[in-house]
Amino acid sequence: MSTWVLLTITGLGLGAMYFLIASGLSLIYGLMGVLNFAHGAFITVGAYASWYAQGKLDWIGSVPLRFLVAAVVGLLVGAAVAILTELVLIRPLYQRHIEQVLVTVGLGLALTALVAGIWTQTQQVYLTPTWLTETTGIFGANIPNDRFVEIGAAVVVLVGILAFFRYTRYGLIIRAGVENRAMVTALGIDVRKAFTLVFAIGGAAAALAGVLSGVYYGVVDPGRGTSLLIFAFIVVVIGGFGSIGGTAVAAVAVGLVQQYTNYYASSGLGDLAVVLLLAIVLLLKPEGLAPKVAH
Repeated sequence: MSTWVLLTITGLGLGAMYFLIASGLSLIYGLMGVLNFAHGAFITVGAYASWYAQGKLDWIGSVPLRFLVAAVVGLLVGAAVAILTELVLIRPLYQRHIEQVLVTVGLGLALTALVAGIWTQTQQVYLTPTWLTETTGIFGANIPNDRFVEIGAAVVVLVGILAFFRYTRYGLIIRAGVENRAMVTALGIDVRKAFTLVFAIGGAAAALAGVLSGVYYGVVDPGRGTSLLIFAFIVVVIGGFGSIGGTAVAAVAVGLVQQYTNYYASSGLGDLAVVLLLAIVLLLKPEGLAPKVAH
């Protein structure tokens, strides 16, 4: 029983990270039709910005406070990079999907190489508050506390995104702009600013995943974003492009399947099991679990 509880909560924590990354991908594609292959670089940049800020904030005596401030820095940097990406590279290429793919793939490779060139490929130890490295007993299982933080962050982001699109003015503008951009523009509303905001939200969510991946693994490295992005794309495809609810369900499924398979079958087979899950979904329901634009 204790082993199952540990695997389940750990799988949910991993699924939470996948959701944070995949939510931005799903939003950007579902609302704007942009496949952003540079999304993994947002994860890496956010993680390294937070790690670098920690080193510069050593004058803050409280480790938890330093961690929180550094995490906010990481989120802001991730959002800023996403905004620049949309303004400089994506905005001139709307409706030109092949060029979008080439540009975002190139940007992702360039940013990852830049990070590796500055800080090398060596893993950097990520400083976390002591409480996050401790465990809490649940049904006989000692659960690392950081898993609860990851799950909680994913829930907050999920609720926040759904509330943003349903109850805020900008959320309504974005939804209307997706349906009929010309009409919204004719009303004197600049839809471009709203679309830039979507990129900022996606970048911040990816950067948050980068920060939490540093907590989850205890280190940051230049290749982290690329490895996590692969599973995020699988989550988006299983959940259905543009569906935040479907993405959340798929993220949970992928995280649990990966953890259960690695333990009960063989370590390393979890990745294969996830690919098989993807294949089954594509065969039975090619459009994904819930292929809808977020509303």
